[in-house]
Amino acid sequence: MALKASLSKHQLLFKKPATTSRGSYKHRTIWLLKVWNPLFPDTFGLGECAPLTGLSIDDIPDYEDKLKNLVQAINKGKNIENFDFKLFPSIKFGIETALLDLRNGGKQHIFMNFYTIGKQGIPINGLVWMSSLKEMKEEAIEKIESGFECIKIKIGAHDFEKECELLASIRKHKKGKNTILRLDANGAFTPKNALEKLNILSQYNIHSIEQPIKPKQTKELKKLCIESPIPIALDEELIGINDPEEMRDLLTFVQPQYIVLKPNLVGGFIQSDEWIKAAESLKIGWWLTSALESNVGLNAIAQYAASKHNTQHSGLGTGKLFEDNFTPYTKIINGFLWRDMGQAISDNPLLMQEPHI
Repeated sequence: MALKASLSKHQLLFKKPATTSRGSYKHRTIWLLKVWNPLFPDTFGLGECAPLTGLSIDDIPDYEDKLKNLVQAINKGKNIENFDFKLFPSIKFGIETALLDLRNGGKQHIFMNFYTIGKQGIPINGLVWMSSLKEMKEEAIEKIESGFECIKIKIGAHDFEKECELLASIRKHKKGKNTILRLDANGAFTPKNALEKLNILSQYNIHSIEQPIKPKQTKELKKLCIESPIPIALDEELIGINDPEEMRDLLTFVQPQYIVLKPNLVGGFIQSDEWIKAAESLKIGWWLTSALESNVGLNAIAQYAASKHNTQHSGLGTGKLFEDNFTPYTKIINGFLWRDMGQAISDNPLLMQEPHI
């Protein structure tokens, strides 16, 4: 029996701008994709399709038209397996999520594991977004005191010396001395000044730094990975690479210490599996993180992360950045993400309304 599909569009507003060295996000547009068997219309799978502005390769003007065409094709009986999603990683992520959800009974059970049934938490890093340095320090200390053993700080937008003072102040805090500190530069450094800055940052006992220079500078990145006193994690560098051989070639050449996987940006769970396979074959560490998804997408990524049994802290939050998110499936306790079994996304009226498209 061929599946049926529908689409609904939503705009989520940030409580305050989500800022990186690349710029700020004030709102987030997402599309929820529903798929179901027409014989059982009350049971549906739900997935989130949401390219990240300025970063996703499928952040294009006619993205919505591509989604409409996909839905129309599904409703005409075409097999989803025949679609080519290489240029549309966020759609691949959404359709994979929806199909897995449908297969597991339409209860937002994407991957079945102890986390999914509320019996196990996922260690996560506490993310400190860019704001004033005073606010960043307060947020970092608050997260440390609330039980996070690992925090991640966005750098690259403020004066470098002031950012170093921020890190020093965190290390001086009584509970900050042993905190695992991750940094994310989002490509803010240049090949000429990166090593000098990394040498200075190393005095603060940094676990790793994500994407110190902009992507597509692989020779310079390789040199940094060899010379840097701080382990380097590739993030944006992975976007747009689909072929397993190309994945392995990149990691073999650059030899980073870590890679950071965002399923929404790299093409879903199957593509993430390929990156993990390539990384592990080269003894490169990895972890998973979300990319400003709604609670629908976050729910799927968290369950996937739990299924991989990785000991590294994942980069997962609870969707509290948004004013009007969907009902959450998650809660944080002492730096661990847990599935909130008292909530159900499918009970949220936003998800039950008629699609906008």
